[in-house]
Amino acid sequence: MSRNDTRSYFPLAVASAVMVMVLSGCSHLPGRPGPGPEVVQPSDVLKFNTLYHQNCSGCHGANGTGGAAVSLGSPVYQALVDDATLRRIITNGLPGTVMPAFAQSAGGTLTDRQIDALVSGMRAQWANPSALGGNTPPPRSSSTPGNAARGAGVYLTSCAMCHGPGGRGGEVAGSIVNGSFLALVTDQELRTMIIVGVPGTAMPDWHDHVPGPLSSQEISDVVAWLGAQRRKFPGQPYPSGPGASTGE
Repeated sequence: MSRNDTRSYFPLAVASAVMVMVLSGCSHLPGRPGPGPEVVQPSDVLKFNTLYHQNCSGCHGANGTGGAAVSLGSPVYQALVDDATLRRIITNGLPGTVMPAFAQSAGGTLTDRQIDALVSGMRAQWANPSALGGNTPPPRSSSTPGNAARGAGVYLTSCAMCHGPGGRGGEVAGSIVNGSFLALVTDQELRTMIIVGVPGTAMPDWHDHVPGPLSSQEISDVVAWLGAQRRKFPGQPYPSGPGASTGE
């Protein structure tokens, strides 16, 4: 190789090396994804824990309990509803409550497969018939209307020891006739709460009430009594002065 050839070779070699380095670094250019697995599309997520955390835990608690809404992780709740009911609630929500519709067909974000994954995941993690000791919960809903007058007696016998006279709160539990509380819950939610209880608190399920388990009719009656305590216009200002309403 002549000296001139050598001189022309080195610049070419250097240029080639630089080009290789540039090309090999293209995957790290700003805005270009780095190496690794592709991001899963939201509609392709089927892991129960991920779906539950993203869509349910904010209201129902991280492990199905401890949230503001019904305890999905309670074995009593899992025994109270069948697969079709769970699927319907997740799909369409519950009108009149803060439970929204999650199905894409109803304006939500979840596919039918994702809703199925939530239902089957709840059953796998939280359904435990043996935890009920052979007892069967009352039906989630009842076709027999409740009687508020009888419900007042049920309240005195089974609820007043915790929630106090008239439901305005006691040493163990708070008021359940508070206007804001009753405005935020439907009669169905009240019934479900009485049947399921509130795990982690002093509120027992239907079977552990004192002096004994509550029947479906007794639950309907006490729900009717609670419903009768709702204010006609919740949230409105109340008069002040002697003898005025407390606004509970």
